Amino acid sequence: MDSGSLSSSAVKIGSRYPLQRKTSKDNLDRFIPNRSAMDFDYAHYMLTEGAKGKENPVVCSPSREAYRKLLAESLNMNRTRILAFKNKPPTPVDLIPHEITLSTHQQDRTAKPRRIIPQTSERTLDAPDLVDDYYLNLLDWGSANVLAIALGNTVYLWDASNGSTSELVTVDDENGPITSVSWAPDGRHIAVGLNNSEVQLWDTASDKQLRTLRGGHRQRVGSLAWNNHILTTGGMDGRIHNNDVRIRSPIVETYRGHEQEVCGLKWSASGQQLASGGNDNLLYIWDRGTASSSSPTQWLHRLEDHTSAVKALAWCPFQGNLLATGGGSGDRSIKFWNTHTGACLNSVDTGSQVCSLLWNKNERELLSSHGFTQNQLTLWKYPSMVKMGELNGHTSRVLYMAQSPDGCTVATAAADETLRFWNAFGTPEVVAKAAPKARAEPFSHINRIR
Repeated sequence: MDSGSLSSSAVKIGSRYPLQRKTSKDNLDRFIPNRSAMDFDYAHYMLTEGAKGKENPVVCSPSREAYRKLLAESLNMNRTRILAFKNKPPTPVDLIPHEITLSTHQQDRTAKPRRIIPQTSERTLDAPDLVDDYYLNLLDWGSANVLAIALGNTVYLWDASNGSTSELVTVDDENGPITSVSWAPDGRHIAVGLNNSEVQLWDTASDKQLRTLRGGHRQRVGSLAWNNHILTTGGMDGRIHNNDVRIRSPIVETYRGHEQEVCGLKWSASGQQLASGGNDNLLYIWDRGTASSSSPTQWLHRLEDHTSAVKALAWCPFQGNLLATGGGSGDRSIKFWNTHTGACLNSVDTGSQVCSLLWNKNERELLSSHGFTQNQLTLWKYPSMVKMGELNGHTSRVLYMAQSPDGCTVATAAADETLRFWNAFGTPEVVAKAAPKARAEPFSHINRIR
């Protein structure tokens, strides 16, 4: 390597050395004080003698005062000082008290008013012969604003729009009592489960029975759930069937996992996952995509955290993979699950049997109904699970709950044979939307030919 190349590489290496001295053009942000322009005598005087007479004036002799003035003139002390030290300013006096200012500031904030939760029911109806059975599901509120309740061997329909009551069907004693009711999504058709293992389908508009599903179960059908045209049935035999009500042979899938009665069934809003709870203390999550009619379907998750029967199931309306479940008298807890992973996110001890759960559709709140010993409804704030209020009125365990289509009113049926209506979730806020502008008719500026 020649000398020219050596010098060139040395320059490059030297230019990257961390302590390399740079030219003045590269140091424009550096300040170097010019000490020759500073008046050290003046500065020393102001730090020692000059400040004494201004902040702490003292009485001195005439000769000393004359000497001070002469010294000030010689040091040019009469010049104007910028940002000079002064005596401490007096404490400011508040013309407006601090409390008034603070309260006014808080009032200016647009705080959301606190919702008042009624502690008593708005309406109470008699429900004689209501079966006192924790494992059944005898109350449902359809999308057409009609409430269905099974009392003994009879299904009654209560129209919330006008308060009228009608009788849909009464079954014979050998087939009854009725063990479950569930509205189809259209609010017109309803499924009725019976103690003899059959399921009836009714058209409430014409008061006609459409068909009877037989052979799927060997014992009573205590739980029902719709997923569009698929009716899912759960029986005391532990079996779960998906029935396509449009075809002659309705059973299209079968889920086997529970060893005792299936007392809770709920489809997710997407229709892809089914949650089932049983008297065997087990909670299953089933995936619709892996279902098969030829062989028993394998579950997605088998969850064993509950220590009592799992009947209360509620899918969260604002988070698709969040499920809330409640345990019976030996468990007394509300648990929250991530159904994608099967993880238990939280568990809250309620102190009493959890019979039913409902989510508020408009706020992050959860309502639970309970059995012994208080037979109350409890409104929880999610996710903190702080109690927002307790609603009392029933004198026996609140077995069944249903929610109105608008999500505001909750109906509860208890073993005290009463049906109560509660304004538990309040009225949702209505956001005014601007009316769409009317579209001008094409070619409106041209005279029409008549």
